[in-house]
Amino acid sequence: MATETVKILKAHIAIHVQDVTRSIDFYRKLFGIEPSKVRAGYAKFDVANPPLNFTLNETAVLERGNLLHMGIQVASTADVMTVRERWQESGLLTRDEMKTECCYAVQDKTWVHDPDGNEWEVFAVLEDNLPEMPL
Repeated sequence: MATETVKILKAHIAIHVQDVTRSIDFYRKLFGIEPSKVRAGYAKFDVANPPLNFTLNETAVLERGNLLHMGIQVASTADVMTVRERWQESGLLTRDEMKTECCYAVQDKTWVHDPDGNEWEVFAVLEDNLPEMPL
């Protein structure tokens, strides 16, 4: 049985997209960086903060899978607003939810959609571990 600690470098998310060029433009704005690798039907973003290996994989027929949404948790509402401002300045359309109950917590968040309809949120947890409400 191995007992060595594994140093995790970063999470990896790979998504299917209909048009990799259009998606590169969106994710360039979302992450604020250029892709580290671009090939026919493929692009990779090596995001430093948060550590993420994020890839776009073009497919001719796109069927939505079970992915609900993706998100970036930040420390404060001020951080949410800073990211929102950067996204808006990049031309992304944002939708805010402030002091909303989600995942048994109170959160401030803002949302964007990529060209294929995948939702991204940036959020701060204001209050956590809210009780479950009876049905």
